[in-house]
Amino acid sequence: MFTTSPTRVMVLTCSTRPGSLGPAIADWFTTTVSPLAARLGARLQPLSLAELALPFLDEEEHPSSGIYRRPHTKRWSELVDAVDGFIVVTPEYNYGMPAPLKNALDYLGKEWAWKPMGFISYGNTSAGTRSVQHTKEVATTLRLVPLGATVALRIHDAIVDGRVRRSPRHDAAAEGVLREAVRVSRALRPLREALGQDDAEGPVPGSHTRVMTPDDAGEVTVLQRCCWVDEALDNDSLALAPLRESVDDVARWLSQWRTTGLWRDGRLIAMVRVRHEGRTGRIGRLAVAPDMRGVGIGRRLLRRAEADLAAECDRVELSTGAKSTRNIALYRSEGFVIDTEEDGVVHLGKALTRDLPTEPAPPVG
Repeated sequence: MFTTSPTRVMVLTCSTRPGSLGPAIADWFTTTVSPLAARLGARLQPLSLAELALPFLDEEEHPSSGIYRRPHTKRWSELVDAVDGFIVVTPEYNYGMPAPLKNALDYLGKEWAWKPMGFISYGNTSAGTRSVQHTKEVATTLRLVPLGATVALRIHDAIVDGRVRRSPRHDAAAEGVLREAVRVSRALRPLREALGQDDAEGPVPGSHTRVMTPDDAGEVTVLQRCCWVDEALDNDSLALAPLRESVDDVARWLSQWRTTGLWRDGRLIAMVRVRHEGRTGRIGRLAVAPDMRGVGIGRRLLRRAEADLAAECDRVELSTGAKSTRNIALYRSEGFVIDTEEDGVVHLGKALTRDLPTEPAPPVG
């Protein structure tokens, strides 16, 4: 899957004890893996639970409800929801995870779902590995996906003067955790996408729609180049913008148009864009992946585009190639009529009708 958006990984320091080794270990990890993160297209976001200062869970509603009233809960929810995975830097306290980590996990629900969680543990006899095992039991219940790659630092061997002793073995292990976190995060992206779907009953099983952003420019570029090859052949021209636009070009227009994408299993299979120009609505870039045509997706998205414009527009317009007979037939079947044809492009339009308000019933008596 081709995406221009970075994979955002939170590096979470879990001990809140003054003088803890956690901040130094988190700093070693981020410093060590930062060059690799840049190559992988990952963005590290360090955060300390000590700085977050969450009190013990004090929300009235159950976290699974997603109803938060406390400002600290809302902030924590936004931070967790905004990232794609986690690297937890945790000590071991009495055969288990530190209480602040358990508390932080318990605060939220759906924000954790389908994101990888890797571990940098530290301790004495077990190098913190029992804390990791304890945390994994909780993490899987929240639909987090614990990674197999870990870093386990035995304090006596790995820490000198409060800092991590650099070694090729530890550096390689740190990079292994990040590589796996990025790989798993990208593999889980379809499941995270589906959590936010706004059209559960899509035109094909397992599909959902959402409004796209410039971060989706990579997927849009791929879909365009698949779809407009047929247009080029039908119209005997390669001078079609969708075939020539760069990813940066696509990102720019995604910021200017409202573009709805139809996704299935993490793949963009169709899209349409709209915008207002006074009381006229423009519809463009209606595209359906070649292997998904013939099941009503284009018609469904066209009608959705009209609905998105109806509240503020009296008329909608669109264009297509003069020899794109299939497109023209679809648009005509949906009530569009040809307005003009110039330079091999057909411009079609359609007046939008609205239901008149019902007259109030006359008073009785």
